Amino acid sequence: MTKTITIAGKGGTGKTTIAALLIELLSKRGTVLAIDADPSSNLHLALGLPLGQTVGSVREEMLAAVKSRSMEPGLAKQDYIELKMQESLVESKGMDLLAMGRPEGPGCYCAANSMLRTCIDRLANNYDYVVIDSEAGMEHISRQTTRDVDILLLASDMSMRGVISAARMKELIKELRTSVECVALVINRADGELSAEIKKVIDEAKLELIGLLPNEPAIAELDSHGRPLVELPAHSQLRKAITEVAQKVGLLS
Repeated sequence: MTKTITIAGKGGTGKTTIAALLIELLSKRGTVLAIDADPSSNLHLALGLPLGQTVGSVREEMLAAVKSRSMEPGLAKQDYIELKMQESLVESKGMDLLAMGRPEGPGCYCAANSMLRTCIDRLANNYDYVVIDSEAGMEHISRQTTRDVDILLLASDMSMRGVISAARMKELIKELRTSVECVALVINRADGELSAEIKKVIDEAKLELIGLLPNEPAIAELDSHGRPLVELPAHSQLRKAITEVAQKVGLLS
């Protein structure tokens, strides 16, 4: 049974770091479909993988083929999309990566989001886990790109804005009646105790805080040299904290 995990939160809270380390952890226990749902497409860098064709570029290619009537006769649009999505997968040991990208033409991301959702639905059954590194903010949640989520990890830093944003996302899930089995909060770059004010917001929002992820200086060192985050040392306290989060949400037996 495929487990779908989405990491969401305010921009700058380290969602991609959390996603990359979780993907690497799970890839040692099963197969993972990693979805980079952020138009800026940074997850491949964190994982040390190349960037393949994106959902956005497939969208543009399909629209161009329709307008020019160059699409193969008898080939349905959805079949065309599925073929291109298969070609867009970047394969690696224990994981495949699919990037959302940014549509080049005018208009909103609605068509690209719809394609991404369809691809997740069709591809998911081939994997043990689907891990989605979501766009900053609540766009993918409000558009229901990340539907049928088993675990939603709301990422925040130690700021009041980050925690309030996480609380609002939890409320949005209720309003949309989106199917999410588990919603949990992780505080990234934790350095010391949470303030009384932040604890109050967490309590009032009834957020389940399942992890304080330590500030990891080695991340900045890797970034400065253009090295993937998965090269973080095995003894890293951040790796240990990610493993504990995975255990608490039932991803590790």
